[in-house]
Amino acid sequence: MTVDPELLEILVCPNDRGDIDYLSEEQVIVCRMCGYRYPVRDGIPVMLIDQAEKPGTKKKRR
Repeated sequence: MTVDPELLEILVCPNDRGDIDYLSEEQVIVCRMCGYRYPVRDGIPVMLIDQAEKPGTKKKRR
């Protein structure tokens, strides 16, 4: 699923109000300033700081 382009125009990072990029293949939204990576689930961005992957804390795949 993709995120509505109109929604992407108004979204900002809740951590620092920075501009974001949507990486559709990874289904994440990445802040250009702080690097936080927010998941996109079923086409809905989860823009919660406690759900974000912080820079340097890459999840290990099993």
